Amino acid sequence: MTNQTLTHFDSTGQAHMVDVGHKAETARVARAAGSIFMQPATLALIRSGSAKKGDVIGIARIAAIQASKRTGELIPLCHPIALTRVAADFVIDEAQNAVHCEVTAECFGKTGVEMEALTALSVGLLTIYDMAKAVDRGMRIDNIRLLEKSGGKSGHWLAE
Repeated sequence: MTNQTLTHFDSTGQAHMVDVGHKAETARVARAAGSIFMQPATLALIRSGSAKKGDVIGIARIAAIQASKRTGELIPLCHPIALTRVAADFVIDEAQNAVHCEVTAECFGKTGVEMEALTALSVGLLTIYDMAKAVDRGMRIDNIRLLEKSGGKSGHWLAE
């Protein structure tokens, strides 16, 4: 752990938005990943593009990108960020009956984009669930995590 204090609380223990006004603007990048596991028949529907609601992966990609732009509205103490790039990549894994997703979020700013990458990832996977739940309510979203972040005072961090 690099920091032993929770920065979203002031000296009296009250929640507050962290002041980033004094920070230097730097290039910031964050990558996050996670998966959704399902029945083989559900995965086949998604892979074929013949799900009742259409192109599940394409819609999940758009949902992920849209969600990244709304992170500051969804997570109470997040700063609104002017994102410069968000990419959501989905891989179908037939061996595990899963769809894996990796999101990369980028900006040039005073605060990081980890929450934007994680929010995008979560909403992308939830969109897959929503679109396929009529045939498989037992899908499981799992292993949502930050893979890497760079930029800012704390520099580069890479998951083990």
